[in-house]
Amino acid sequence: MKNNKPRAELVWKQLEDVLVPRLGLNLTERAVYAHLLRHSRLEGKRQLRFSIPWLARSVRLSDQPARHAVRSLAAKGALRLVDRTQAGHLVEVFLPEEIHAAPHKGLVPSCLARRPGSGDLEEMDFLQVSSRREAIHARERGLCFYCLRRFVARGRVLDHVVPHVRGGSNSYRNLVSCCVECNSQKGESAAEDFLRSLYRLRRLTSAELEGRLRALGALAAGELRPLLACPACPEPRREP
Repeated sequence: MKNNKPRAELVWKQLEDVLVPRLGLNLTERAVYAHLLRHSRLEGKRQLRFSIPWLARSVRLSDQPARHAVRSLAAKGALRLVDRTQAGHLVEVFLPEEIHAAPHKGLVPSCLARRPGSGDLEEMDFLQVSSRREAIHARERGLCFYCLRRFVARGRVLDHVVPHVRGGSNSYRNLVSCCVECNSQKGESAAEDFLRSLYRLRRLTSAELEGRLRALGALAAGELRPLLACPACPEPRREP
């Protein structure tokens, strides 16, 4: 699908001045992202199909570093893997202004800077306190945990991976940020079953399904810890 071409000069300034330091892109990731951006969004195309050998030759890398760079860029939210076949990868390439490694301005306190001790974190209720709810949303970086769709603040909710009716807690291990549609469709079903239903509906690719199932395991293992605001900062006053 064709889109209006962005201003290349502005895009490159955003890439070098904002995106590279924000995502911590290394030289390989920067070269791969710039090349994919050049052949997609700067030509008015949102998606690009390519093979790893083509990409590696284009940026003068071997296949393995190029493949790792694509995976890393997808994990950091710069790309979205739409499909992967023998014909190559089909990716959606995001402009620098569309990529948010940190929470959108105004959604989360600016002092999200430190991780509390593991013991404290395990005992916290992440549903009842607004700053903790925002920390869960920030952890997912503006993407639905289930379908990986990017959404704006008003289109997001928190979902219990294990529903309350099945004994699910308000722990950071059991709460994810997701879109309203997924929250409604999942209901009280098991998260694994719901993800597989998204795959059957072609809302997830096989690679994305595998990644989401691994993310569920990492969540349950406590590996996806949210950043919490500094304890010295006051809790934002709630509107009546």
